[in-house]
Amino acid sequence: MIALFGPTGVGKTAVAVALARRLRAIGEHPVAVSADALQVYAGLEILTGAASAAEKAELEHRLLSFLPVTESFSAGRYAEVAHREIDDLIDGGHQPIVVGGTGLYLRAALAELSLAPPPRAGVRERWLAELERQGPAALHEVLTSRAPGAAAEIAPSDRQRIVRALELLDAGELPPGRTGAEPSELWTEATRRPTLLAGLVLERDRLYAQIDARVDAMLADGVIEEVERAAAAGASGTARKALGFEELLAGDVEAMKRRTRNYARRQLTWMRKLPAIHEIDLTGRDPDDAAAEIQTTWLRYAAAP
Repeated sequence: MIALFGPTGVGKTAVAVALARRLRAIGEHPVAVSADALQVYAGLEILTGAASAAEKAELEHRLLSFLPVTESFSAGRYAEVAHREIDDLIDGGHQPIVVGGTGLYLRAALAELSLAPPPRAGVRERWLAELERQGPAALHEVLTSRAPGAAAEIAPSDRQRIVRALELLDAGELPPGRTGAEPSELWTEATRRPTLLAGLVLERDRLYAQIDARVDAMLADGVIEEVERAAAAGASGTARKALGFEELLAGDVEAMKRRTRNYARRQLTWMRKLPAIHEIDLTGRDPDDAAAEIQTTWLRYAAAP
Protein backbone atom coordinates (compact mmCIF):
# COMPACT_ATOMS: atom_id res chain seq x y z
CA MET A 1 0.00 0.00 0.00
CA ILE A 2 0.89 3.68 -0.05
CA ALA A 3 0.30 5.99 2.93
CA LEU A 4 0.76 9.76 2.93
CA PHE A 5 1.23 11.59 6.23
CA GLY A 6 2.04 15.20 6.95
CA PRO A 7 1.03 18.29 8.89
CA THR A 8 -2.19 20.15 8.26
CA GLY A 9 -1.91 22.54 5.33
CA VAL A 10 1.08 20.82 3.72
CA GLY A 11 -0.90 19.69 0.65
CA LYS A 12 -1.51 15.97 1.20
CA THR A 13 -4.67 15.79 -0.90
CA ALA A 14 -3.05 17.54 -3.87
CA VAL A 15 -0.17 15.06 -3.79
CA ALA A 16 -2.59 12.13 -3.49
CA VAL A 17 -4.56 13.33 -6.54
CA ALA A 18 -1.35 13.77 -8.57
CA LEU A 19 -0.16 10.32 -7.48
CA ALA A 20 -3.48 8.79 -8.49
CA ARG A 21 -3.09 10.19 -12.02
CA ARG A 22 0.31 8.56 -12.29
CA LEU A 23 -0.89 5.23 -10.92
CA ARG A 24 -3.81 5.12 -13.33
CA ALA A 25 -1.36 5.72 -16.19
CA ILE A 26 0.36 2.41 -15.33
CA GLY A 27 -2.87 0.45 -14.97
CA GLU A 28 -3.56 0.81 -11.24
CA HIS A 29 -6.95 1.67 -9.73
CA PRO A 30 -6.22 4.04 -6.81
CA VAL A 31 -8.71 4.96 -4.10
CA ALA A 32 -7.91 7.29 -1.17
CA VAL A 33 -8.75 6.21 2.37
CA SER A 34 -8.88 9.08 4.85
CA ALA A 35 -7.01 8.70 8.15
CA ASP A 36 -8.26 11.88 9.79
CA ALA A 37 -10.07 11.94 13.12
CA LEU A 38 -12.40 14.81 12.19
CA GLN A 39 -12.99 14.40 8.46
CA VAL A 40 -15.31 11.53 9.36
CA TYR A 41 -18.01 14.10 10.22
CA ALA A 42 -20.62 15.24 7.71
CA GLY A 43 -21.14 18.97 8.03
CA LEU A 44 -17.55 19.92 8.95
CA GLU A 45 -15.97 19.60 5.52
CA ILE A 46 -14.75 23.20 5.31
CA LEU A 47 -13.33 23.26 8.83
CA THR A 48 -11.51 19.92 8.52
CA GLY A 49 -10.15 20.56 5.03
CA ALA A 50 -11.80 17.49 3.52
CA ALA A 51 -11.26 16.82 -0.18
CA SER A 52 -13.30 19.11 -2.40
CA ALA A 53 -15.85 17.94 -4.96
CA ALA A 54 -13.29 18.56 -7.72
CA GLU A 55 -10.63 16.52 -5.88
CA LYS A 56 -13.05 13.68 -5.25
CA ALA A 57 -13.97 13.70 -8.93
CA GLU A 58 -10.30 13.00 -9.72
CA LEU A 59 -9.72 10.53 -6.90
CA GLU A 60 -12.38 8.59 -5.06
CA HIS A 61 -12.17 9.11 -1.28
CA ARG A 62 -13.44 6.70 1.36
CA LEU A 63 -14.19 7.34 5.06
CA LEU A 64 -15.07 10.99 4.58
CA SER A 65 -18.24 12.59 6.01
CA PHE A 66 -19.90 9.33 7.03
CA LEU A 67 -20.88 10.28 10.60
CA PRO A 68 -23.32 12.91 11.88
CA VAL A 69 -21.67 15.62 13.99
CA THR A 70 -23.72 14.52 16.99
CA GLU A 71 -21.97 11.15 17.21
CA SER A 72 -18.83 10.39 19.22
CA PHE A 73 -16.03 8.44 17.57
CA SER A 74 -12.80 6.71 18.57
CA ALA A 75 -9.61 5.36 17.05
CA GLY A 76 -10.75 1.84 17.93
CA ARG A 77 -13.94 2.21 15.91
CA TYR A 78 -11.98 3.83 13.11
CA ALA A 79 -9.55 0.90 12.98
CA GLU A 80 -12.42 -1.52 12.43
CA VAL A 81 -13.91 0.38 9.50
CA ALA A 82 -10.51 1.30 8.00
CA HIS A 83 -9.25 -2.29 8.04
CA ARG A 84 -12.45 -3.49 6.41
CA GLU A 85 -12.31 -0.71 3.79
CA ILE A 86 -8.67 -1.34 2.93
CA ASP A 87 -9.11 -5.11 2.71
CA ASP A 88 -12.19 -4.77 0.49
CA LEU A 89 -10.37 -2.37 -1.83
CA ILE A 90 -7.37 -4.66 -2.22
CA ASP A 91 -9.58 -7.72 -2.70
CA GLY A 92 -11.42 -5.74 -5.42
CA GLY A 93 -8.22 -4.95 -7.30
CA HIS A 94 -7.81 -1.36 -6.11
CA GLN A 95 -4.70 0.42 -4.84
CA PRO A 96 -5.42 2.12 -1.48
CA ILE A 97 -3.71 5.42 -0.75
CA VAL A 98 -4.13 6.11 2.96
CA VAL A 99 -4.06 9.88 3.48
CA GLY A 100 -4.07 11.58 6.85
CA GLY A 101 -2.65 13.91 9.43
CA THR A 102 -3.98 12.27 12.60
CA GLY A 103 -1.08 10.12 13.77
CA LEU A 104 -3.05 7.64 15.85
CA TYR A 105 -5.59 7.14 13.06
CA LEU A 106 -2.81 6.57 10.53
CA ARG A 107 -1.30 3.84 12.70
CA ALA A 108 -4.77 2.44 13.37
CA ALA A 109 -5.33 2.15 9.61
CA LEU A 110 -1.98 0.53 8.90
CA ALA A 111 -1.29 -1.66 11.93
CA GLU A 112 -2.93 -3.80 14.59
CA LEU A 113 -2.97 -1.66 17.74
CA SER A 114 -4.24 -2.63 21.17
CA LEU A 115 -6.55 0.34 21.52
CA ALA A 116 -8.42 0.99 24.74
CA PRO A 117 -12.22 0.97 24.45
CA PRO A 118 -14.23 4.20 24.54
CA PRO A 119 -15.38 5.30 28.02
CA ARG A 120 -18.69 4.20 29.50
CA ALA A 121 -21.59 6.57 29.00
CA GLY A 122 -21.29 9.63 31.22
CA VAL A 123 -17.69 9.07 32.35
CA ARG A 124 -16.11 11.51 29.92
CA GLU A 125 -18.80 14.11 30.59
CA ARG A 126 -18.15 13.87 34.34
CA TRP A 127 -14.40 14.41 33.95
CA LEU A 128 -14.92 17.22 31.46
CA ALA A 129 -17.19 18.94 33.96
CA GLU A 130 -14.50 18.52 36.63
CA LEU A 131 -11.95 19.91 34.19
CA GLU A 132 -13.99 23.06 33.73
CA ARG A 133 -14.61 23.37 37.47
CA GLN A 134 -11.11 22.64 38.77
CA GLY A 135 -8.77 23.16 35.82
CA PRO A 136 -6.18 20.80 34.32
CA ALA A 137 -3.56 21.21 37.05
CA ALA A 138 -5.98 20.01 39.75
CA LEU A 139 -7.04 17.01 37.66
CA HIS A 140 -3.38 16.22 37.01
CA GLU A 141 -2.92 16.02 40.79
CA VAL A 142 -5.84 13.58 40.96
CA LEU A 143 -4.17 11.50 38.24
CA THR A 144 -0.85 11.64 40.10
CA SER A 145 -2.45 10.29 43.26
CA ARG A 146 -4.10 7.42 41.37
CA ALA A 147 -1.48 6.54 38.74
CA PRO A 148 1.82 8.39 39.27
CA GLY A 149 3.53 6.54 36.42
CA ALA A 150 0.91 7.67 33.94
CA ALA A 151 0.83 11.22 35.32
CA ALA A 152 4.60 11.54 34.94
CA GLU A 153 4.19 11.10 31.17
CA ILE A 154 1.51 13.80 30.80
CA ALA A 155 2.01 17.56 31.08
CA PRO A 156 -0.18 19.21 33.76
CA SER A 157 -1.59 21.47 31.01
CA ASP A 158 -2.52 18.65 28.60
CA ARG A 159 -6.28 18.68 29.15
CA GLN A 160 -7.17 15.98 26.63
CA ARG A 161 -4.65 13.36 27.79
CA ILE A 162 -5.40 13.99 31.48
CA VAL A 163 -9.12 13.37 30.93
CA ARG A 164 -8.43 10.30 28.78
CA ALA A 165 -6.12 8.81 31.41
CA LEU A 166 -8.73 9.29 34.13
CA GLU A 167 -11.36 7.68 31.88
CA LEU A 168 -9.10 4.67 31.38
CA LEU A 169 -8.43 4.41 35.10
CA ASP A 170 -12.17 4.37 35.80
CA ALA A 171 -12.55 1.60 33.22
CA GLY A 172 -9.67 -0.44 34.68
CA GLU A 173 -7.82 -0.12 31.37
CA LEU A 174 -4.82 1.95 32.52
CA PRO A 175 -2.13 0.27 34.64
CA PRO A 176 -0.10 2.78 36.69
CA GLY A 177 2.83 2.89 34.26
CA ARG A 178 0.86 3.52 31.08
CA THR A 179 -0.71 6.57 29.45
CA GLY A 180 -3.19 4.90 27.13
CA ALA A 181 -1.15 3.97 24.06
CA GLU A 182 2.15 2.11 24.20
CA PRO A 183 4.98 3.80 22.27
CA SER A 184 6.20 0.36 21.18
CA GLU A 185 2.95 -0.04 19.23
CA LEU A 186 2.73 3.48 17.84
CA TRP A 187 6.29 3.46 16.54
CA THR A 188 6.55 -0.13 15.35
CA GLU A 189 7.49 -0.88 11.74
CA ALA A 190 4.93 -3.67 11.66
CA THR A 191 1.95 -3.10 9.37
CA ARG A 192 -0.98 -5.31 8.40
CA ARG A 193 0.10 -5.13 4.76
CA PRO A 194 3.36 -4.04 3.12
CA THR A 195 3.23 -0.25 3.05
CA LEU A 196 5.30 2.61 1.68
CA LEU A 197 4.89 5.45 4.17
CA ALA A 198 5.66 8.87 2.70
CA GLY A 199 6.00 11.84 5.05
CA LEU A 200 5.37 15.24 3.49
CA VAL A 201 7.18 18.23 4.96
CA LEU A 202 7.62 21.89 4.08
CA GLU A 203 9.91 24.68 5.17
CA ARG A 204 8.44 25.93 8.46
CA ASP A 205 7.72 29.57 7.52
CA ARG A 206 6.16 28.46 4.22
CA LEU A 207 3.98 25.92 6.03
CA TYR A 208 2.77 28.50 8.54
CA ALA A 209 1.98 30.93 5.71
CA GLN A 210 -0.03 28.21 3.95
CA ILE A 211 -1.92 27.46 7.16
CA ASP A 212 -2.85 31.12 7.62
CA ALA A 213 -3.94 31.36 3.98
CA ARG A 214 -5.97 28.18 4.35
CA VAL A 215 -7.84 29.60 7.35
CA ASP A 216 -8.58 32.79 5.38
CA ALA A 217 -9.93 30.65 2.52
CA MET A 218 -12.13 28.74 4.99
CA LEU A 219 -13.58 32.02 6.21
CA ALA A 220 -14.38 33.03 2.65
CA ASP A 221 -16.05 29.64 2.08
CA GLY A 222 -18.37 30.05 5.08
CA VAL A 223 -16.64 28.07 7.82
CA ILE A 224 -18.12 30.21 10.62
CA GLU A 225 -21.64 29.39 9.47
CA GLU A 226 -20.67 25.72 9.16
CA VAL A 227 -19.42 25.61 12.75
CA GLU A 228 -22.47 27.47 14.04
CA ARG A 229 -24.77 24.94 12.32
CA ALA A 230 -22.83 22.05 13.84
CA ALA A 231 -22.97 23.58 17.31
CA ALA A 232 -26.71 24.23 16.97
CA ALA A 233 -27.21 20.61 15.91
CA GLY A 234 -25.57 19.42 19.14
CA ALA A 235 -22.07 18.54 17.94
CA SER A 236 -20.46 15.81 20.06
CA GLY A 237 -17.43 16.42 22.23
CA THR A 238 -15.37 14.51 19.66
CA ALA A 239 -16.56 16.69 16.77
CA ARG A 240 -15.87 19.86 18.76
CA LYS A 241 -12.19 18.89 18.95
CA ALA A 242 -11.80 19.93 15.31
CA LEU A 243 -9.14 22.61 14.98
CA GLY A 244 -10.81 26.00 15.18
CA PHE A 245 -14.26 24.82 16.28
CA GLU A 246 -14.30 26.54 19.65
CA GLU A 247 -12.16 29.46 18.48
CA LEU A 248 -14.54 30.28 15.63
CA LEU A 249 -17.55 30.07 17.93
CA ALA A 250 -15.78 32.63 20.10
CA GLY A 251 -14.96 34.79 17.07
CA ASP A 252 -11.19 34.45 17.57
CA VAL A 253 -9.69 33.72 14.15
CA GLU A 254 -6.13 34.49 15.27
CA ALA A 255 -6.43 31.91 18.05
CA MET A 256 -7.50 29.36 15.45
CA LYS A 257 -4.44 30.15 13.35
CA ARG A 258 -2.13 29.84 16.37
CA ARG A 259 -3.66 26.55 17.44
CA THR A 260 -3.38 25.16 13.91
CA ARG A 261 0.27 26.17 13.62
CA ASN A 262 1.02 24.57 16.99
CA TYR A 263 -0.77 21.39 15.93
CA ALA A 264 1.24 21.26 12.69
CA ARG A 265 4.44 21.47 14.72
CA ARG A 266 3.31 18.53 16.89
CA GLN A 267 2.41 16.54 13.76
CA LEU A 268 5.93 17.04 12.40
CA THR A 269 7.45 15.92 15.69
CA TRP A 270 5.21 12.84 15.70
CA MET A 271 5.98 12.04 12.07
CA ARG A 272 9.71 12.01 12.60
CA LYS A 273 9.34 9.25 15.19
CA LEU A 274 7.83 6.92 12.61
CA PRO A 275 10.24 4.20 11.49
CA ALA A 276 10.94 3.51 7.83
CA ILE A 277 9.30 6.74 6.67
CA HIS A 278 10.28 8.17 3.29
CA GLU A 279 10.40 11.93 3.88
CA ILE A 280 9.60 14.24 0.99
CA ASP A 281 10.27 17.97 1.26
CA LEU A 282 7.68 19.87 -0.79
CA THR A 283 9.53 23.19 -0.56
CA GLY A 284 9.87 24.54 -4.09
CA ARG A 285 8.16 21.50 -5.63
CA ASP A 286 4.73 20.99 -7.14
CA PRO A 287 2.46 18.05 -6.21
CA ASP A 288 3.22 16.11 -9.41
CA ASP A 289 6.96 16.28 -8.75
CA ALA A 290 6.43 14.82 -5.28
CA ALA A 291 4.03 12.22 -6.71
CA ALA A 292 6.67 11.13 -9.22
CA GLU A 293 9.14 10.49 -6.39
CA ILE A 294 6.57 8.51 -4.42
CA GLN A 295 5.66 6.43 -7.48
CA THR A 296 9.32 5.67 -8.24
CA THR A 297 9.98 4.64 -4.64
CA TRP A 298 6.81 2.54 -4.51
CA LEU A 299 7.73 0.68 -7.72
CA ARG A 300 11.20 0.02 -6.36
CA TYR A 301 9.78 -1.33 -3.08
CA ALA A 302 7.19 -3.42 -4.91
CA ALA A 303 9.90 -5.00 -7.08
CA ALA A 304 12.15 -5.86 -4.12
CA PRO A 305 12.30 -9.56 -3.17
